Amino acid sequence: MSDKNRLNGGLIERNRPMSFTFDGKRYGGYAGDTLASALLANGVRLMGRSFKYHRPRGVLTAGSEEPNAIVELRSGARKEPNTRATTAELFDGLTANSQNRWPSLKFDAMAINDRLSTFFAAGFYYKTFMWPAAFWEKLYEPMIRRAAGLGTLAHEPDPDCYDKGFLHCDVLIIGAGPAGLAAALTAGESGARVILADEDFLLGGRLNAENGLLADEDGVTWAAQTVARLQAMPNVRVMPRSTVIGAFDHGIYGMVERVSDHLAEPAAGKPRQILWRIYSKRAILSAGATERPIVFENNDRPGIMLASAMRSYANRWAATPGKAVAVFTNNDDGHRTAADLHAKGVKVTVIDTRPDAGVTPDYEILSGAQVVDTKGRLGLKSVDVKLSNGGTRTLFVDGLGVSGGWNPNVHMTCHQRGRPQWDETLCAFVPGGTMPTGLIPAGAANGAFSTHAALSSGQDAAATALGDLGLTVTRPDLPGAEDAPVRVAPFWHVKGAKRAWVDQQNDVTAKDVKLAHQENFTSVEHLKRYTTLGMATDQGKTSNIAGLAIMAEVAGKQIPEVGTTMFRPPYTPTAIGVLAGRSRDKDFRPVRKTPSHYWAEEQGAVFVEVGMWLRAQWFPKPGETHWRESVDREVLQTRKSVGVCDCTTLGKIDVQGADAAEFLNKIYANGFAKLAVGKTRYGLMLREDGIAMDDGTAGRLAEDHFVVTTTTANAVPVFRHMEFVRQCLYPDMDVQLISTTEAWAQYAVAGPNSRKLLQKIVDPEFDISNEGFPFMACGEITVCGGLRARLFRISFSGELAFEIAVPTRYGDALMRRLMKEGKEFDVTPYGTEALSVMRIEKGHAAGNELNGTTSAFNLGMGRMVSKKKDSIGSTLSERPGLNEEDALKLVGFKPVNAEHKVPAGAHLMTKGTPVDAAHDQGYITSACYSPNLGCHIGIGYLKSGDTRLGEVVRLVSPLTGVDHDVEVVSAHFVDPEGERLRA
Repeated sequence: MSDKNRLNGGLIERNRPMSFTFDGKRYGGYAGDTLASALLANGVRLMGRSFKYHRPRGVLTAGSEEPNAIVELRSGARKEPNTRATTAELFDGLTANSQNRWPSLKFDAMAINDRLSTFFAAGFYYKTFMWPAAFWEKLYEPMIRRAAGLGTLAHEPDPDCYDKGFLHCDVLIIGAGPAGLAAALTAGESGARVILADEDFLLGGRLNAENGLLADEDGVTWAAQTVARLQAMPNVRVMPRSTVIGAFDHGIYGMVERVSDHLAEPAAGKPRQILWRIYSKRAILSAGATERPIVFENNDRPGIMLASAMRSYANRWAATPGKAVAVFTNNDDGHRTAADLHAKGVKVTVIDTRPDAGVTPDYEILSGAQVVDTKGRLGLKSVDVKLSNGGTRTLFVDGLGVSGGWNPNVHMTCHQRGRPQWDETLCAFVPGGTMPTGLIPAGAANGAFSTHAALSSGQDAAATALGDLGLTVTRPDLPGAEDAPVRVAPFWHVKGAKRAWVDQQNDVTAKDVKLAHQENFTSVEHLKRYTTLGMATDQGKTSNIAGLAIMAEVAGKQIPEVGTTMFRPPYTPTAIGVLAGRSRDKDFRPVRKTPSHYWAEEQGAVFVEVGMWLRAQWFPKPGETHWRESVDREVLQTRKSVGVCDCTTLGKIDVQGADAAEFLNKIYANGFAKLAVGKTRYGLMLREDGIAMDDGTAGRLAEDHFVVTTTTANAVPVFRHMEFVRQCLYPDMDVQLISTTEAWAQYAVAGPNSRKLLQKIVDPEFDISNEGFPFMACGEITVCGGLRARLFRISFSGELAFEIAVPTRYGDALMRRLMKEGKEFDVTPYGTEALSVMRIEKGHAAGNELNGTTSAFNLGMGRMVSKKKDSIGSTLSERPGLNEEDALKLVGFKPVNAEHKVPAGAHLMTKGTPVDAAHDQGYITSACYSPNLGCHIGIGYLKSGDTRLGEVVRLVSPLTGVDHDVEVVSAHFVDPEGERLRA
């Protein structure tokens, strides 16, 4: 451990030394260090390269706003690119590497871009890669892709897990600096449920990085005691390492908790990070402020950083960029940095743009002066200062702290399109406009920069929030604190500078901003995109105001006239892993198993993924060597006697309320208002644009109670659609919805003997004869001696059929009972393949036909769209383009040669016409081998298909080599009159 630039004091734990590597070289640090502070203490100022010109860059800040010190952490599968060294907590054995350089950080071959910067000005990409057009695909795009991006991926599966969770509170406090601690203390002692979140691992904000903020006690001690006091309150949840990344509707906030980032690897069973969704009644934004730099010639050299960051490294981490430093400032805050560094034995010189900066015996102050240039390619060696008398002086220093004033962290107030307002006193934007409902800014985030003002505003914000919630406010005593006024003289950039950096990560210069104005990209949104200003990982936290000030100057306007961009989530860069949570690998979507799954496994069923469900595809028996043998047997046996299929996966939605019937009348194209109790009706649901969305049934169990079924694939979209209609389109209707798909196990019992089988389990007091329970009947019954159930007489197979539902926990038992009672009828279970074959034989539309492009007219269901009532999509379904005479119509197809197949996806052509898109007549949507007809069949869409029955057309699939004739027939291949299902 060199400790070349390690100072005395600090909050690091010197009794816990740690070892780490950076670019393969070993260094030492202490517990409590960040990677950035440890590197600085070891004399390492060069930490990265800029994105565009690959200029050498060092740390600029001490927090999450860092644009330069972006590194890769760890190695192997846990390699993590684009991590800010300023927020990466040091742990023993940490491996870190710099990014965006080759072959090494000190010698980067791509630094040649800096020599060619004249050709790479703002707008270079837009102007250069337009011509010649033939170069784009083979030259320009590959070249840009190779140059784009920072860091490299591990190319291995992430071994860590990420989680999601929900939290609820009365008051969410964002930031645990002086304002946040005062607010939390007030709300906590008043009995409110409080969540206090801060992105740092040590709570207290500037109290941990400053001296003399409190009048009678040490700020570090007060912060630690207050945090301990809050942690002891059962109604307060203190959450360090937790960044609130976004403000969303209805008081909901997103927050990422870094549970294990400070460890070499997570503890057993612990996630790496957690994404919390916080439901708050009120929120207090006490996120502090970010110091802004001043723009001047070569202001990006390693060793140049924000003055407040330099103060933080000295006071909290006992680190300095060198033993001789300068501070360039336009406000009093820069002098605080100088005083703290001087007290720690660092030689300091202050360059103050204000002519009345004053004098002090502790260090030299150059009043009315400006830094006009710096020297030192890989690290700062000297600064050139233009004195107030016009002369020039060179200062040989290792570090330069820059303080151009402070910007309140207003980002969260903009997440719902709120625009900040300009404060002339602070020379900064403060919260204003439309803010997220219930969000109260406080402390430095609201422009209250003194410690006394921060403490007071935090307590006042808590009192306001508690008053809104009707809670009695208890105001605990707060410590006395400094209350110095803000003294800042606007000074944004040194005029005449040739290469003065505004956005250091993206290499945007003051000249680029002026060029944007010259080329008429004067809107702040255009300026951002034309120059890439503020599009770095810090989202412009350190660059936006300077860019706006320069634009305002060249435009002859004031900064408020130029305006500012709004900010959007996330507040800081967020890992994709935590957004995904546990939804990865086999957990990408949860596996759902039907109630009969384990029984089906016992029968040797072959399973298939259907949406998120595992469904039995077919049930092979000994001696069957091909899946078709199993499927053909299941189809023939069901049509001959009886078969049972688990159809639990169909969406089931309970619709209840006095307006339930009228609600369904709006949802479905056909009428439901007059449907009798005990009856079921087939319904067609349209999207708002008139395209068919889903089909299904709705059974009326009572005047105010319907059970709606949907297709398996559309169970979630249909429920979401119905909820939207209920909440947004017809909020005054008395209707409630609940998805009961998982609550009921449901089985289709189909075939000539289906009634006989059910009569063996349905309790005798319920008449399910054809007269007592006719086709499309429904009702609540009991089975097997009192078990509640629901029975629907509906058919997807075209046979006499029923669907019976029992509570899910009895689903397995019911399947076994049906198989036992059905032995005398040679009952067979059938899977999704047999189900599909029978529905194609019957001509029933399913997901392949409801493909998002077809209308009721295409399906042959145009008459179902009622003209007597209004319903969603009904008006737009009447558009001429959806009702043309030669529109596609759903019909059936049989091969002229019974040996030929009818593959799904094949296209239809009129015989004698060319095989091309211009002559396309339609396509096959679903196809199968029909064991009942002894040949392959299909259903699909054909232009004017309903008028072309008996015509022979050409079936082609050029990709698979299919080309033969098929006959156009009715889609109802089996029992076209429906006699079987009404038996």
